Amino acid sequence: MRRFYRISLALAALLILAPMGWAQRVQKSHVIGFYNLENLFDTYHDEGKNDYEYLPDGANQWTEVKYRKKLHNMAEVIRAMKDDNKVYHTILGVSEIENRNVLEELVSQPEIADANFQIVHYDGPDRRGVDCALLYRPDQFTLLESRSIPFTFDSQNIVFDMDSLSMADFRTRDILEVRGTIDGEMFAFYVTHLPSRIGGKSGFLRSRGAEIIYENAMKLMQQYPGIKIAVMGDMNDNPFDESMVTYLHGKETPEEVGEEDFFDPFLSMIKAGFGSLAYQGVWCIFDIIMVNNNLLNPARGTFGIKPIVNRKYYGRVFQQPFMTQQEGQYKGTPKRTSSNGAFINGYSDHYPTYIVISK
Repeated sequence: MRRFYRISLALAALLILAPMGWAQRVQKSHVIGFYNLENLFDTYHDEGKNDYEYLPDGANQWTEVKYRKKLHNMAEVIRAMKDDNKVYHTILGVSEIENRNVLEELVSQPEIADANFQIVHYDGPDRRGVDCALLYRPDQFTLLESRSIPFTFDSQNIVFDMDSLSMADFRTRDILEVRGTIDGEMFAFYVTHLPSRIGGKSGFLRSRGAEIIYENAMKLMQQYPGIKIAVMGDMNDNPFDESMVTYLHGKETPEEVGEEDFFDPFLSMIKAGFGSLAYQGVWCIFDIIMVNNNLLNPARGTFGIKPIVNRKYYGRVFQQPFMTQQEGQYKGTPKRTSSNGAFINGYSDHYPTYIVISK
């Protein structure tokens, strides 16, 4: 009888504690995505930043009510992706967020609070104060280190159409680098929001941003042989543009990818008519996720990228009717927060994108 009692206690303890320890071992597929949250500002001024249009008395009359609706809407999209995939993102890169405070309020929204997302964020030099960040689930991803990589003009390959004063005065988002493990395998994630197209001739700036990411990724691959890398962000360029093809070495098909290249699943998708935003009336995919060869061609029994759309495309643009403008001039495009200066209780002018890795 005593022996039976001890065994029963042991089994009961195992059933209680197992969910706490099994999470990383059981989940063999992980969603890795990116979402431009389109001006997720709070209602307070950040010293030294040009955030005045997103204050209650600013151009957008950004009130607490509007801010709370925006938080809810962003959380609604993240939850919708979870419901569709049956699991939350393990990694979700984000851009156009004002500070850590808005992220803390976002991840605590009731729609997604059970994901227990943790935050990696650094305040950057962008004049409006918008940054990139990374949300991760600590039960699936173990954070080892992170850093914020500044934009510089120190390139041997790119000719900059700017004078020295303009270069000295230039400010843009830093690039976020995060390293850690998933089920014991080493991963690195780069999250970026490359310089805007506003102002015309700025392709060289995005090329330089891509070059910075590539140079740092190659150094990391030398330091940690076998590391699996994903680069994600609002590139403000399409997959076929020079920044992505030449300076990030993005390749369309798995067969083209060498040891120092990246596989860009969205290159074939944009050619097939997919889009993550409508820019100047033309569908584009600026929200790109690329993976290195180690993640494309993994060793047996380790994580690798998998096709997820029609068993053909390795990336997905996530769009649902509630995220899409249903009428008017912009019908069929992402339903943004505001239109022509008026708050319309929308979501973002970008659709989120993601990939799936599995063993």
